[in-house]
Amino acid sequence: MEHKEYDVIIVGTGAAGLFTAITFSEDYKILMITKDTIENSDSYLAQGGISTLLNDEDYNAYYEDTMKAGHFENKPESVDTMIRCSSGIIKQLIKSGVNFDKDDSGQLDYTREGGHSAFRILHHQDITGKEIVSKLLTKVKTCKNITMLENTTMVDIIAKNNECQGIIMKDSIGTSACYGKFIILATGGIGGVFKNSTNFPHICGDSFAIALRHNIKLENIDYIQIHPTVLYSKKKGRRFLISESVRGEGAVLLNEEKNRFVDELQPRDVVTEAISKEMKKYNTDHVYLCLKNISKEEILTHFPNIYKRCLEEGYDATKDLIPVTPAQHYLMGGIKVNTVGETSMKYLYAVGETACNGVHGANRLASNSLLESLVFGQNTAKNICKHQSDTKKVVSEVQPGDYNDIDKWQQENVKILLDEIKRRDVKFYDKWCNA
Repeated sequence: MEHKEYDVIIVGTGAAGLFTAITFSEDYKILMITKDTIENSDSYLAQGGISTLLNDEDYNAYYEDTMKAGHFENKPESVDTMIRCSSGIIKQLIKSGVNFDKDDSGQLDYTREGGHSAFRILHHQDITGKEIVSKLLTKVKTCKNITMLENTTMVDIIAKNNECQGIIMKDSIGTSACYGKFIILATGGIGGVFKNSTNFPHICGDSFAIALRHNIKLENIDYIQIHPTVLYSKKKGRRFLISESVRGEGAVLLNEEKNRFVDELQPRDVVTEAISKEMKKYNTDHVYLCLKNISKEEILTHFPNIYKRCLEEGYDATKDLIPVTPAQHYLMGGIKVNTVGETSMKYLYAVGETACNGVHGANRLASNSLLESLVFGQNTAKNICKHQSDTKKVVSEVQPGDYNDIDKWQQENVKILLDEIKRRDVKFYDKWCNA
């Protein structure tokens, strides 16, 4: 295999990977690869917004909201770090050109979602992820030290003596080895292994299966969030999420008899369970979301993408009840890391949904995902810069014959991952993975 070397290899081009990349100075030679096209990351799909600390007085409430949603299984250090860094992250995003919505007086407009005790979520209509990721991509493309490769899949990592030396990657030409001083995994979650998910289907947990193959520590890989409200459809493919901020602005959930049955602003797992009980009670596969408490103007200005998508399915959100159902959405667990992205393997780091630093506990608070990705992605890059002299030399070479049947290898990866989830939580597996 051709021998290529970089200072940093980042696998994934979502918010975490992009923000991590631009934190490095131009002295670092960086390679970024993505399994699909650059824009097709789950970060790009994020609708509701990004949480932030409103002021010093909001700290205790925000901290308590995050811990409560996570059933107090969160790691306090991670939660504290995320909240205290949030204001700085927002300032950087605005400086990078991110256009958050403003109110009539020209001030930043905050919304609220389930589990939040205050309106502390910034947004850009209902396509906040697209706004943030597109601006980060624009910035990355101006960095001459960063090379980006699309339609390139990480097949495996190259490791020896518990040190990561690089990755094996596959593109349209074939399979090759690429070596790096530091490897950062930002490959997202596991939605692709589920029948019903809001994630892109190509995001199917490659990193976690690879971690299991190399005895890299995982944490809470069975802590998988089911989002309570996606647009019900009998069509195959990715499920369209109806943002929690719709409920934050006043939408309510109704059962088959058109009766309200739950406080819609409870944490996601609570609302999901309530919906599941109603569907079982009435032997149906959906409930209804009613937006009558939201003005038509608000729907068209704040939720234009949701309005358009519902209309494509035959529902006018300003008039009709919208059928919704739960679907897999987010992974709270992942590759075990500390607050600076370090895994149990030297020179290997993980950020974003791929990583588990414990910030989300057993259930993620709405709109904390983009913030978490940016905070800890930045911390990871800064940590690497501090230890740049602590690098290694490549001591092994991978031979082409080691990876003859890539498709079979990747199929085995999915099985390895699902088997691990089943081993840890067979009830969850039977209900959601094996449906």
